[in-house]
Amino acid sequence: MYYKRQGIPEEDEIVLCKVTKIFPNSVFVDLLEYGHGGMVHISEIAPGRIRNLRDYVSDGRQIVCKVLRLDREKGHIDLSLRRVNSTQRVEKLEEIKQELKAEALVKNLAKKLQKPAEKIYQEIAGKVLKKYSHIYGCFQDVVAGVVDLEKLGLEKSLAKEVTTAVLDKFKPPKIMLQGEVTLQSYQPDGVERIKTTLQKIELVSPTLTITYLGGGKYKLVVEDLDYKPAEKTLAKAEEIIMSFNDKFSVASLSREKKDV
Repeated sequence: MYYKRQGIPEEDEIVLCKVTKIFPNSVFVDLLEYGHGGMVHISEIAPGRIRNLRDYVSDGRQIVCKVLRLDREKGHIDLSLRRVNSTQRVEKLEEIKQELKAEALVKNLAKKLQKPAEKIYQEIAGKVLKKYSHIYGCFQDVVAGVVDLEKLGLEKSLAKEVTTAVLDKFKPPKIMLQGEVTLQSYQPDGVERIKTTLQKIELVSPTLTITYLGGGKYKLVVEDLDYKPAEKTLAKAEEIIMSFNDKFSVASLSREKKDV
């Protein structure tokens, strides 16, 4: 992991650690985000009596710990494994997962640009980490359109390459609402009525598409970033479809919902 934070952590901070040495009454670890070492006493591994530390930890294993005490002069960091609850553990691991995803993007970009990955990462991190605690947080803002990497200080061509890669990799998942539309009419101008209705449906939103399946049936698809606007679009389309019904015409919409 390229990501490193400056200085040492604060008391009560949740940190990701890697076990380096196991002694009878203590476990020594590396704090992966800080590049410092720390120690977990046997009493802070788990509640209750512990006969063998290796029943709880193993060499090289990554564990999520809480910072208990700091000795800034000596650089000693005392940690606890047992005081980390499940929510804190999950949140920390998700944070690291997202940061590794951001680093993977940088590595792929470096490969494309035929440059050392760590050098590209440091160029980005040198600017981004002045404002953000993590690279992925900045990338999320790039997707949301609230930050410009060039204005943040990245060289113009690199800012463009990173932005393109981020928008492709970190784009939010779309919501897809699907349905099958039936339009049948025995009116003299039934064909024209169907065409007009289909045109009205298509004009509801650019997020909506409708395609012919055959036999008076059509596939309707709405793709959006959130259910609320997607449902609103589908409701407008359904209103148009239902208005098609009369004594000589039949319209219906059967729908299904799924994420993509």
